[in-house]
Amino acid sequence: MYLSKLAESAKKYLIEITGDCEVESLSQDSREATNKGLFFCIKGQRFDSHDFAQMAIQNGCVALVVNRVLKDIDVPQVVVSDSRGAMALMAAAFYDNPADKMRMVGITGTKGKTTTSYIVKSILDAAGIPNGLIGTTGSLVGDIKRQGGLTTPDPIDLHKTLADMYAAGVEAVCMEVSAHAIDMKRLEGITFEAACYTNFSQDHLDYFNSMEEYYNAKKSFMLSSQVKNAAINVDDDSSFEIIKQIKVPHSTYGISGNSDIFARDIEISENGVQFNLSLWNEQWYPITLHMMGMFNVYNCLAASALCLILGIEPNNIVQGIKNIRNVPGRAEVLETNTAYKVILDYSHSPAALENILKTVRSFARKKIILLFGCGGDRDHAKRPIMGKIAGEMADFTVLTSDNPRTEDPNKIISEIESGIKKTTGEYTVIENRHNAIEYALDAAKEGDIVILAGKGDETYQEIHGKKYPFNEKSIVAELLYSKRKRG
Repeated sequence: MYLSKLAESAKKYLIEITGDCEVESLSQDSREATNKGLFFCIKGQRFDSHDFAQMAIQNGCVALVVNRVLKDIDVPQVVVSDSRGAMALMAAAFYDNPADKMRMVGITGTKGKTTTSYIVKSILDAAGIPNGLIGTTGSLVGDIKRQGGLTTPDPIDLHKTLADMYAAGVEAVCMEVSAHAIDMKRLEGITFEAACYTNFSQDHLDYFNSMEEYYNAKKSFMLSSQVKNAAINVDDDSSFEIIKQIKVPHSTYGISGNSDIFARDIEISENGVQFNLSLWNEQWYPITLHMMGMFNVYNCLAASALCLILGIEPNNIVQGIKNIRNVPGRAEVLETNTAYKVILDYSHSPAALENILKTVRSFARKKIILLFGCGGDRDHAKRPIMGKIAGEMADFTVLTSDNPRTEDPNKIISEIESGIKKTTGEYTVIENRHNAIEYALDAAKEGDIVILAGKGDETYQEIHGKKYPFNEKSIVAELLYSKRKRG
């Protein structure tokens, strides 16, 4: 595709183009080897890739997208007012606008995005609609999984993935929409037939300057022209402003408030949840969900509301919910063959940690042993809050490392510890996460429940900026195998 044609797709941001050439690949990593590549110069919080344009050219790029003309650069340059927005529109055009050929479903909110997307997928499977999923756990087409790095991929990866899905026969795509992606315009140009707002609570204050700024990012997506139909959790107070301002057709869901889609007669146990589902007050549908927690009832309601927008029949909604057994790393009960349970959960924010502890407390027969840490180079303010929650709600807590990234893990732990010290909760500190897991498993007795919180189904631990293999499912299995072998 010629550069001039790509530039035309981003005309809302286009200032000038200094030449033309054929482009055969897209890149935003100057270290990446390309063949006739187009390099996008993005100014980030810490680095400005305009400074690495020459490296990108040495690695095969034949043109640049820039915010300012770079001197002494002998390749065509597309000068734009916003490199991120232009990248999203140009990536879509490069891959022949695959999102326009499929039914797009987007889910935003602090919690519940991943699980809701998996429930939507299960419902679409039950309805016989070929579908794809994009989110924190990677991308999924049928049973074929591709690992991902971001909740919402950068535009180049996103549109390549969408193009691959369309080529594979996918008709509908359900994807998580993160606040970062909204702010960075990764989804520019994509129209969502259905979009959902799940809830709002503290997270990502390392990136956003305030809770208001974080909320406004999510709200801006729901109120944008990209959303054609919406589903909104009426039980979350933050929804009222969206409901008041939204102009497109929308439905509400909830448990305690008046809503279009709601659940009643909820019975929660360690094996799952049973409840009655009402869809627009037409009829009651008995639901059997093989996943635990009130939060998963909300996720089922969100998925049901989205699928009703898509025209899915109620019997397929009921069957899809019944069919799903677990979501990787989300309140996932591991098969341990032990007298105690081990639950893997991605909870890495105060509200998410409180949710999983509240759920487990509702059926725990004996002690709850909680293991968690907090990520480095991320929101510092939530660390003592999560420590306090742990001290108040768990019987015993093992404070450990998460993904310290470039921070000192012991400093992170001490900030969590400042919160737990305000409670009477018992705890210990074991910085090495592998050793901490071993300690928690050794401490568990019959009837106890061990919660490994924070990392979910991640397969790495990031220390000093480097990712090391770290899969908690595998580690638990290996530790228990060694324990049985020792007798």
